[in-house]
Amino acid sequence: MLRLYLLRHAKSSWSDPSLHDFDRPLNKRGAKDAPKMGKLMQQRGYHPDRILCSTSCRTKQTLNGIMAGFEGETSLCLLDTLYEGNAPDYLIELRKHAKDSRNLMVIGHNTGIQDIALKLTGRGNQAAIADMEQKFPTAALAVFDFSVASWDAVTVGSGELVDFIKPRNLEEALDLSIVENPAPTFFRR
Repeated sequence: MLRLYLLRHAKSSWSDPSLHDFDRPLNKRGAKDAPKMGKLMQQRGYHPDRILCSTSCRTKQTLNGIMAGFEGETSLCLLDTLYEGNAPDYLIELRKHAKDSRNLMVIGHNTGIQDIALKLTGRGNQAAIADMEQKFPTAALAVFDFSVASWDAVTVGSGELVDFIKPRNLEEALDLSIVENPAPTFFRR
């Protein structure tokens, strides 16, 4: 069995119009949501052994925020192709870079994240699927299980959506008193 975590970057800032889109950082809300998502992932036992992350500033800062919640080793692959990719490209990149991972995370952008999530969904909680179809907000996480042994065998409609978490649901799902210290900074721009 394989598990896939699809995470859209946390909320980014539009405060500096001179910045290229690629260089936009997280805003205050995004900087708070990322560590909360990491802590919730830890509490639910969601631990990727490999992460594919877009090279944009906001995705790397999101990665920074969630990493504080992880234990053990996780390999990391930063990919320019996830910045401009659409749903088919995300699937190609996933297959190309997953290696021997059993629990893979992709941190990227919309529309690519939502498109690939919807294409991979074959079964799961119908209310969560409908929610994901409507909107895949910033800092949202979709968790899929696949009953296959290889990422090459992952096909359209072969995934089971086992969880869909939106940032607005973090407050009710997580004891936030344990998220007091900000995540360590692994990437600075």
